[in-house]
Amino acid sequence: MSPEQQVQIHTTQVGESGSPVVFLHGLFGQGKNFSTIAKALQPDFRSLLVDLPNHGRSSWTERVDYTEHADLVAEHLRTGPAAEEPVHLVGHSMGGKVAMVLALQHPALVDRLVVADISPVPGGSTTEFAHLLDSLAELDLTDLSRRGEADDRLADRIQDARVRGFLLQNLRPDGEGFRWQANLDLLRRDLPAIGGFPELPDAVFDGPVLWMAGERSDYVRPEHVPEMRRLFPRTTQLTIKGAGHWVHSEAPETFVSALRTFLGGADR
Repeated sequence: MSPEQQVQIHTTQVGESGSPVVFLHGLFGQGKNFSTIAKALQPDFRSLLVDLPNHGRSSWTERVDYTEHADLVAEHLRTGPAAEEPVHLVGHSMGGKVAMVLALQHPALVDRLVVADISPVPGGSTTEFAHLLDSLAELDLTDLSRRGEADDRLADRIQDARVRGFLLQNLRPDGEGFRWQANLDLLRRDLPAIGGFPELPDAVFDGPVLWMAGERSDYVRPEHVPEMRRLFPRTTQLTIKGAGHWVHSEAPETFVSALRTFLGGADR
């Protein structure tokens, strides 16, 4: 791969002091989705908000591959916040899978790992995400004059206004029109890979791990626990009451409190 083709990872730092915490967002997201959480962790922690490949202002890739994406993020961390000390790594959903693979493949870079509402197993349901991707891809942008029109047109297919607002963060002005910032075509094509998880038979991360799950979500199930504990033997599980899949946005105060307690606690 030539320098011109190298994947660039875009990040934003929040805070100047404290231990480094790196946040990896989920499908359709961007690093800035964790801005409120990162600000709430100051001044004890400084945060790095990562745009994963094919999202936000990071480069697009030719395929979705958790192993490759984890390597890309690891290389960025190795020359940045993890150059002098390991980082705390927090990942939600798709970002949680990248975080898990990164910790398994590059354990020296990670002090503590937090996984939010996802499991290290393939075969999770992607029906909801397929519907959302189809809805965005089929939205005609050619005659769109303002973002509000896109929201109106999506309302019949995506009835939750909060979800529409989250998705429409990916809509960017482009000249006199609009474009999608996320690589929708690739994400639609590789949705089975997004729902999968790579086989890493000999890998184990023996650092402390906090596994947070939403009470109303089914992405972390009892049958997933044996594989979770095989790969991450020092796991503590926490279920956030009343929360669904987007635990950090649905229960931000509980999420921040759990992070502070876990990241600031003594080694176990």
